[in-house]
Amino acid sequence: YLHSYLNKKEITMFEPSAILAPIMVLVLWSFVMMFWMAATRLPAIPKLKLGRDAGQRTSELGKQMPPHIQWKADNYNHLMEQPTIFYATALVLAMLGAGEGFNLMLAWFYVGGRIAHSLVHATSNIVMVRFALFLLTSIALLVMAIRACLIIF
Repeated sequence: YLHSYLNKKEITMFEPSAILAPIMVLVLWSFVMMFWMAATRLPAIPKLKLGRDAGQRTSELGKQMPPHIQWKADNYNHLMEQPTIFYATALVLAMLGAGEGFNLMLAWFYVGGRIAHSLVHATSNIVMVRFALFLLTSIALLVMAIRACLIIF
């Protein structure tokens, strides 16, 4: 049935927007951070003698972890926050046919900046460097959102 449905010309394939690439890179980077978090946190639990139920409340677990281990988890949580606005904005730009040129450059800047932010956060955690990266990527995201709104409205 599906084969015959797809053979009908009711479904048209479209050329994927270039802006989908930075979206997927940030999605994959989020998984990198998740695995890095697990690779550092899970071995720390028995070393710190936290017990089998240590992870029941992640907020309590974070307080018991050394900072350099907790930084990975904090960054993973950050990747679940503002980037959701990036995903929505980039998808809107893709649907509007505006996922190329300057918008694509802004998207790659955002993703590169967020990866740099993760690396700083998970290793040295220099707050002013993190803040500068956060500010610059936030500005890029705001410009993307404004450009999408200018097309829509």
